[in-house]
Amino acid sequence: MGAAPSLDRSFSIYLDLVRFLAALAVVAMHFSQLGIVRGPWADQLQLLGREAVVAFFVLSGFVIAYTADQRRPSARDYAVARCARLYSVAVPVLLLGFATATALFGVSGTGHTTAYQLLKPYLYIPFHLLFMGELWTLSEVPPLLNPWWSLNYEAWYYLLFGVLFYLRGAARLALGALVLAVMGIKLWLLLPVWLSGVLLYHWQARRAMPRRIARLGWVLSVALLAAYELAGAEDLLRNLGRATWLGQAVPLANADRFLADYAVGLIVCLNFACARHAGFEVMMRMARPIRRLSSYTFTLYLSHALVLAAWPALYPHDAGSLADWIAAGAAVTLATIVLGMLTEQRKDRFRAPFERLFGGAAKGA
Repeated sequence: MGAAPSLDRSFSIYLDLVRFLAALAVVAMHFSQLGIVRGPWADQLQLLGREAVVAFFVLSGFVIAYTADQRRPSARDYAVARCARLYSVAVPVLLLGFATATALFGVSGTGHTTAYQLLKPYLYIPFHLLFMGELWTLSEVPPLLNPWWSLNYEAWYYLLFGVLFYLRGAARLALGALVLAVMGIKLWLLLPVWLSGVLLYHWQARRAMPRRIARLGWVLSVALLAAYELAGAEDLLRNLGRATWLGQAVPLANADRFLADYAVGLIVCLNFACARHAGFEVMMRMARPIRRLSSYTFTLYLSHALVLAAWPALYPHDAGSLADWIAAGAAVTLATIVLGMLTEQRKDRFRAPFERLFGGAAKGA
């Protein structure tokens, strides 16, 4: 049986929907973690937060592999597109994070965990813009921007993929080894999750699946995720990872759930593999709103923590009030729309400096 296109329109819309829902899951997790909501059920909002980040990693690897294989951008085009995508949102939100933390806590940052960063913005702003916060034993995020940690992984995976895909011979081996050496153990541990998306793309590009089997597989993936959550598998696998010699010898920080992330990554791969052939044509009817919502995903993912961290200082928030939960949600929504219109929706305008940096004009990628 011949394989269908690996990213047909209905499947592309499905992935956009997953991207948006994953961002909402991270927002819900932080509503609970930051004390915006309180109640006996509040902890349940955290259930899918980490799983959502794993889905982002798999999806990122899949889309990058698709772009490189189908659109065939040059190395320059690839570099310009990745930098414009990252920095169009990262630069404004990072500067807002430093500015907001300084306004809330003062230049000294008294009482804030990132006080030392506020004292040396000339050092830490470039540091974060190079996404160095998770290299080897480092564990640094910008003020008020906890979701930034995943960018510290993804940006380096972009770089590694670009080196391995576009270079040849000794240059690929040498630079690939250098990038891996700089990345360090934590980034190595979660690299298989990101690469699973790359491998999934290449597997799907050559294979098809009967619709009935695909739908059964999709239902199975959802059931497996539910069973994973109900069984408390994340805590079990996290503790197993920490008990290994690696977990004992190295401060793994955000990578300490690597065994759990592998399990969730496999479930996500099964879900995506089956969704492609499941015939979700209903997605086509919702294409426009899904596309629109997903176009703000990166802004929502990165900026919501900044809004929620600042919210209690700007408003007498009652964590037990439904009206105040809605108000906080509205604040996140408004900030996402405004920032997104200035950043993510205009990412092409951020291409120019990178085109000059890498030399010549670059095509979209």
